[in-house]
Amino acid sequence: MGVRVGARAGVELTVGEADTAQELGSGDVPVLGTPRALALAEAATVAATAGTLEPGLTTVGTRVELEHLAPTPVGRTVRAVATLLEAEGRRLVFEVTVHDGDTVAARGRVERVIVDRQTFVQRATGA
Repeated sequence: MGVRVGARAGVELTVGEADTAQELGSGDVPVLGTPRALALAEAATVAATAGTLEPGLTTVGTRVELEHLAPTPVGRTVRAVATLLEAEGRRLVFEVTVHDGDTVAARGRVERVIVDRQTFVQRATGA
């Protein structure tokens, strides 16, 4: 067990009305909204570390760079893929791409940090 550079995972989404820029408040067009593309990319980073962390540990997002390059209409299926590029101590850096078929709809980097889940939640809630 352990996080390894090169770890890779993908997740898919069929774009629905609730995923559009109009519904998310990030624009007024009926295409995949950037916040949803980002959430999908982050889900791929989480999937890339699934089952590799010691019990009680998780990752949290700390930094994102995302270029949203092409519109994706409702009804299309997009696939986000995350590849772990760097693992330095607790810091993880992923390359992410979101594809609509052969088109790169979005791409960027997501940084996450490994944390103790219970301690993190306690700090967040003040418990």
